[in-house]
Amino acid sequence: MKLGLLRSFSGVLRQSRIRRRFFSAMILVSLPPLIILGYLSFNVAKETLVDNHIERNSGYLQTASEVTDLLMSNIINMNRIILSSEELRDELYASGANEGNKQEFLNVRTANKLQNIVVANLFDTQNIESICLFDRNFRSVCYGRSEQAGNYGTDETRMQIVNTEWYSEAVRAKGKEVFFGYNVLEKSLESNSFSSVKLLRDPNRLSQGMIGLLVININKSIFDQAVIGSGQNGFLVMDAFHSPEPITVYDLSPELTASIGLGESIDETVDRLQDAEYIVSQITNATTGWRFIDYVEMKTLLSQSDRIGAMTLLIAAIMAGIALLVSYFVSGTVTRPLLQLKKMIVDWAKGNPMNSLTISEPFAADEVGVIGQTFQRMVVTNQQLSESLLQSQLKEREAELRSLLSQIKPHFLYNTLDSIYFMALLEEKKDIAQMALSLSESFKLSLNKGKEHIPVFKELKHIEHYMIIQSMRYDNRFQYVEDVEEEIKSFEIMKLLLQPLVENAMYHGLEPKEGEGIIHLTGRRDGEYLIFTVSDNGVGMDDIQKTEQGYGISNVRERLSLFYGGLSKFTIRSKVNEGTHIELRFPHQDRKGDD
Repeated sequence: MKLGLLRSFSGVLRQSRIRRRFFSAMILVSLPPLIILGYLSFNVAKETLVDNHIERNSGYLQTASEVTDLLMSNIINMNRIILSSEELRDELYASGANEGNKQEFLNVRTANKLQNIVVANLFDTQNIESICLFDRNFRSVCYGRSEQAGNYGTDETRMQIVNTEWYSEAVRAKGKEVFFGYNVLEKSLESNSFSSVKLLRDPNRLSQGMIGLLVININKSIFDQAVIGSGQNGFLVMDAFHSPEPITVYDLSPELTASIGLGESIDETVDRLQDAEYIVSQITNATTGWRFIDYVEMKTLLSQSDRIGAMTLLIAAIMAGIALLVSYFVSGTVTRPLLQLKKMIVDWAKGNPMNSLTISEPFAADEVGVIGQTFQRMVVTNQQLSESLLQSQLKEREAELRSLLSQIKPHFLYNTLDSIYFMALLEEKKDIAQMALSLSESFKLSLNKGKEHIPVFKELKHIEHYMIIQSMRYDNRFQYVEDVEEEIKSFEIMKLLLQPLVENAMYHGLEPKEGEGIIHLTGRRDGEYLIFTVSDNGVGMDDIQKTEQGYGISNVRERLSLFYGGLSKFTIRSKVNEGTHIELRFPHQDRKGDD
């Protein structure tokens, strides 16, 4: 049904005049984007409010966490100052060594010493509920509370501390302060305090192990200094690090939490808040490992976005009306020059001469007018430009090929080298004679009587003479191995196609290498193609792009591409300290050189 309506509408448009179709197209193009713009604007405003709130609350939570770290550092410093007292350590040693049932050393005097240490170091104790000190047998004395160590203050119960999870956690911490989200001495999660537990070890005699235990109970009101709440926000501090189930350490808005309900884990609690359409921000405190969670109701936060949405829809409607009005007038100014341009193009397609392509009225000085005026000039010069471009490209390729060849063509007088050769023989300087002869033959093969092509066997002879000269120069450090099929030695190839690759392997691959080296040249026929490889076991390279900086390899690559075009391939593989492998692949010619 819908497909049929679309086809009917499309048929009506095709049968309409161009102006009507243009007007209809403008409506179809302009109205949907405006509607979408209004919708997106509303959602962008909504998302912006949410993002701003999350960003603001992230900074707020970070500040609350840093303030908490600062407050907890006061507790940590108190732990360490108490441990640094030699008098307390001596009493802990003495009490721990006493095996009797009566507590003779940890008494009121010890509590007074605790108090004196706290007062002398000006510690802020307004949030400290109590400080309890245990010896290694868990006999205790407390400052700040009347009963001794709560549920573990009697001889019958003190040894139960060994079986508690919080004691095991303190032992695993090896003297580091551990914060628990509940009062470890009360055995109740409903307490208004939480505990810091530290295993005491003598810093001067660490090998003796535990000398006691220090428990500081802290009022949960300490978090009032770190957070500032409002009636719309909720704030939770939850501990799931030291308990299988999360413990609510602090709740700024318990009525909100009660209405939503807590989950069996912190993540489940966050999911419940989000399902209840609350925006949740959270951070993990560095000192305690507890999770700080801030949440605010979505509808409360987005109360202002409704007005933004209404204004956005109104503006979109006004813009749509203006777009329709403007499109009606603009369509006429565009279609008229287009119809004129259409008439001129139809006349040119019919083969009319360019001087007959005239129009009833001149084009306006706009983009369509410029196109119409340019079209006449373009058609006149089109064919001439095509022919001249083709000729220019052919001449350019030919000039590039000749220029590249001329860069590597030798310009030495090899006749003089022949004279040097005979003079060396007369003087019985065989090495000099052989070098002069090889250099002379190399020049002759390079010149090749002015021909640009050379049989494969002559190119191999060129390489052979080159290697003779280099062997004398480097005292036979390098070995040259040639493995070329006899069938292809009479085929003609571009001269100086293989020798530069061997020279590159010599200078850049083997010369920097310590000891002997091998250059291996292979050649074979693969159907209509010839394949040559030059490989060495030299130093190799880690960046193939470095070959573009050298003259020899880049010259061979460019000449190969210019002469054989896309039918040729030039491949380089190299590994550091393993060597380099270069492969040439190009179609062979039917011509064969003289053997």
